[in-house]
Amino acid sequence: MRHVYQLIGMTCASCEAKVKSSLLTLSEVTQVEVSKETNRVVISMDKHIALTDLQKSLGGANSKYKISAAQNSETIELVKSWFESYKPLLLILAYITILTALIQIPFTQFNYMQWMRHFMAGFFLVFSFFKLLNLKGFAESYAMYDIVAKQWNGFGYVYAFIELALGISYLINFNPFITNTVTLIVMAISIIGVLKSVINKQKIQCACLGTVFNLPMSTVTVIEDGLMIAMSAFMLIKMK
Repeated sequence: MRHVYQLIGMTCASCEAKVKSSLLTLSEVTQVEVSKETNRVVISMDKHIALTDLQKSLGGANSKYKISAAQNSETIELVKSWFESYKPLLLILAYITILTALIQIPFTQFNYMQWMRHFMAGFFLVFSFFKLLNLKGFAESYAMYDIVAKQWNGFGYVYAFIELALGISYLINFNPFITNTVTLIVMAISIIGVLKSVINKQKIQCACLGTVFNLPMSTVTVIEDGLMIAMSAFMLIKMK
């Protein structure tokens, strides 16, 4: 992505060079074009960088160089960056939601319990598939934040097959009480490591889709795990 910013404080060619080199220290920045005549800087980046981070690279709030949005809205760019980062996850969840809802068309009444079961089957089958594409890579990534995988590296290998088994169990409606109980326990344990990583603001890759997509660990992962916990708990309550 390429963004244009206003930058004041440049008075000479050395200022241009300093600004350019400072901005290039940010790992996400790939190219910088600076002009003191127009007080503009054009930055090409792999993903959106907040204005505060750009200003920090220039020396912070006390620097003579002040950068501000010129042709782009910071809020809009943040939203666009968020959707770009989580596009694979959002598409997968949308596909599962729509396809499992379409299953209900032949029925005269929408069966929400059956829909939830199919949704969870699709969720675990798809997510386990991406993990199994690179099982070793997933296990290594998972061990960076999961509380069990940190103690036993082999748990990452086992976890992918647990998800696969849960997906099949929901699909064939195998012993709903056992299936939902296992889901509740497994996801409750999983969310602990996710919460700790998010609270500590660790910049690590979320392993929910294996190593195929570079998804950042964030509150989105918390919501994803929380959704499975809520659904399995709700289905258990409805069985009573």
